[in-house]
Amino acid sequence: MKVEARLFDITTAFFFVSAVVYGFWAKEPVGLIGLILTGGLSLIIGSYFHFVARRTEQRAEDNPDAEISDGAGELGFFSPGSYWPVGVAASAAIAALAMAFWQVWLLVIGAVLLLLTIGGLVFEYHTRPNVTE
Repeated sequence: MKVEARLFDITTAFFFVSAVVYGFWAKEPVGLIGLILTGGLSLIIGSYFHFVARRTEQRAEDNPDAEISDGAGELGFFSPGSYWPVGVAASAAIAALAMAFWQVWLLVIGAVLLLLTIGGLVFEYHTRPNVTE
């Protein structure tokens, strides 16, 4: 995670330096605020990666002297596929469009769909095949 943290540190510095230069050069508040907020969001993600990097063991990607074979093997557990995130994204898009155009009836539908799909995502279960040895 150190590589990812470093990447976001660089982008955070870029956005904040760009905000300073843009603020002196353009003197336009909307773009300045946008760059500051973008730098802040990048700082949040970079801080999370630093937080995770301190608590996990070093990966092959974090070692500059690592060989390709060091990254071989099991990469971890990945949950099986689910279609619920697609429903969550679609219902969130409906709710966002409803807020953008301030259609209250569509906002109610989007909020209900969002709650239903989040509930489906949280409470879904995957059955494991009954394996007898």
